[in-house]
Amino acid sequence: MLRLQSHRKATFILIGSLLASLPTSTLLAAPHNEHNSTQQRHTDFAKVTDVDAIYKTVSHRVPERSCWTETVYESQNTNASYTPTILGTLIGGAIGNKVGHSNKNKKVGAVAGALLGASIASGYNNGNSESVARDTEVCETQHRTEYEERLVGYNVKYRYQGRTYHTRMDRRPGDRIKVAVHVKPVY
Repeated sequence: MLRLQSHRKATFILIGSLLASLPTSTLLAAPHNEHNSTQQRHTDFAKVTDVDAIYKTVSHRVPERSCWTETVYESQNTNASYTPTILGTLIGGAIGNKVGHSNKNKKVGAVAGALLGASIASGYNNGNSESVARDTEVCETQHRTEYEERLVGYNVKYRYQGRTYHTRMDRRPGDRIKVAVHVKPVY
C-alpha cells in the first residue's frame, strides 16, 4: 500500500511540474471564436517623400557592314587554241612508241611521250598569257556593342502615421500613394 501511494504521489508531482512549465498565456487565453480572429482591413493614403529612378545598363550588338573595292589580277590566255597541246601529245606519243623495244615497252613509251608532249605544249600556251586587272567589291560584316541605360523602376520613400517606409514601384508615383492598413488586436 505504501508503494502505491508513493507511485501516485510521483505521478501528481510529474503532472504538476508539466502544468507549471506551460506559459500562463496558454492556460489563460480566451476561448477562440469568430469575433476574436477577425482582422479589419482598409486602405488609406501615405505622403510620398522621395522618389529615385532605378536604371539598368543593357548592352546589345549592332551589325555594321563595310564594303570596299579591290583590284584582282587574273591571267588570261591570249592564244586559247588547243592545237599545240594536241600536236605535242601526238608527237610525244610517236617518239615514245619508236623508243620502246618490245610491245609492252612501246605502249608505256607512247603514253609517257604523249604526257611529256602535252606538258610541253601546255607550257607554250601558258607562256602566251597576260595578267588582266579587274576591280571587285568585297564586303565584311562586323559587330559593335552599344550600351543603353534603361529605366526599370523607382525606389519610393513614404510616410504614414509618423513612420517612414520604403518600396519599389514600376511607375513613378504622385504626391501620395495608396497603402493597405491591417488592424488586428494584440493579446
